[in-house]
Amino acid sequence: MRELSSRTSKFTESVIRQMTRIANECDAINLSQGFPDFDPPKAILDRLAEVAYTGPHQYQVCAGAKAFRDAVAKKFEHFSGMKIDPESEIVVTCGSTE
Repeated sequence: MRELSSRTSKFTESVIRQMTRIANECDAINLSQGFPDFDPPKAILDRLAEVAYTGPHQYQVCAGAKAFRDAVAKKFEHFSGMKIDPESEIVVTCGSTE
């Protein structure tokens, strides 16, 4: 396969992807990734169907949902006594690799 860019030559497989590949090769139980063998509770599926029709249908800002960051700031202040700005001092990521 032709190399697209020398900048990407140092990219590696994610740990989760690597562990999933190894678990599949070894026919092992994969604890690195969620592969449930059961359906979610009906209440969750019903709520999912409800919000799927009401939206909004767009990506969240990179720092995380505003309401969630506000709640984190409020809880942090409650337990630490320190007020932090959810707009400039909190970032919510999608897992540890982000």
